Amino acid sequence: MSASHTPLSPRMVTWAIISLAVGGFGIGTTEFAMMGLLPNIADGVQVSIPEAGHLISAYALGVVVGAPLLAALAAKLPRKQVVIGLMVLFTLGNLSSYFAPDFGTMLVTRFISGLPHGAFFGVAAVIAASLVAPTKRGHAISMVMMGLSIANVVGVPLATFVGQQFGWRLMFVLVAVIGLITLACIAKFVPAQKVHADASIRRELSALKRIQVWLALLIGVVGFGGFFAVYTYIAKTMTDVAGFNESFLPFIVGLYGVGMVAGNFVGGRLADKSVMGSIYAVMGFIAVVLVVYAATVHIQWMALLMVFVVGASGAMLVPSLQTRLLDVSPGAASLASSLNHSALNMANALGAFVGGLVIAAGWGYVAPALVGAVLAVLGLGIAATSGLLDRRRALDAGPAA
Repeated sequence: MSASHTPLSPRMVTWAIISLAVGGFGIGTTEFAMMGLLPNIADGVQVSIPEAGHLISAYALGVVVGAPLLAALAAKLPRKQVVIGLMVLFTLGNLSSYFAPDFGTMLVTRFISGLPHGAFFGVAAVIAASLVAPTKRGHAISMVMMGLSIANVVGVPLATFVGQQFGWRLMFVLVAVIGLITLACIAKFVPAQKVHADASIRRELSALKRIQVWLALLIGVVGFGGFFAVYTYIAKTMTDVAGFNESFLPFIVGLYGVGMVAGNFVGGRLADKSVMGSIYAVMGFIAVVLVVYAATVHIQWMALLMVFVVGASGAMLVPSLQTRLLDVSPGAASLASSLNHSALNMANALGAFVGGLVIAAGWGYVAPALVGAVLAVLGLGIAATSGLLDRRRALDAGPAA
């Protein structure tokens, strides 16, 4: 297990985790601000809005490809150097989007920008978990992920405003500045850690042989899909079903982000009490919440309340999943932890796809929430299967000598 060269004070641990969270803030900003600026970008590169949507897909594809690839390739490097290198790639990728002369070039730059996303969060989670006691890992991981949640409340609205008022390309400059700040913070506050003596690409790839790693990833893909099924179509649901004016949408999206911040904090605490118990409870909670959302979203005050609760319920799941992947991948934590973000991006695609199918079938804008509830139940079933395998293995091992 990696260890710091010198013991860290609680204050230094806090600053190290904050430094990693700043990187998450930048990543969340560039990922989600694209959605609000999509019409401006489409006009700027002279394509239709559906075509411009491919830029979002290109970023997501970069996340899916980059998470396992970069985490495995960096297996023999010190983790501090890895997160610095990933943030350099992220910063350069966003700057290249600023200079991209046409749509085709921007597709490439958005793919490059997405490559370090999953690997950064995965390695950052491993670093954060190594800096605290085992009983506080969930909280430490949730604090790293907090940067992504806060981005939805602060970074995305700010980047959207800057892009709308001063030109959409400046959004990429703003994100690059956040990347530079992250690099300075990591260099100063994140401790250097020794590389495991047996570290290798083969050792990291060994995680892919473990059924529990795949089950944990599948929980994320299926169970988290319901969260994205709702989030993808939240604007039309709030205007067409709840009856809000479009001018109120920034507040609603911000409320969703505040819910994610709260859920991320609570989820970290729950993970420290019981990782699998937390996954069971949160998956069941998500299913109930999505049904209530579908049943009450036509009532405006309930719609606002449930937007917050849906955001919170989805974010509550992430720390537990991240911690679970660390538990089931000894010796290959960086790769397994990074794959979680590939899984969540696949959940994004799955949720948007199935939500779009039921809307196209004429079931209305509340239908994605009901489909999401079904996905959550399926995710709970996968989690139960994983827990059952754990119990069987424990019984097979017999009592400790």
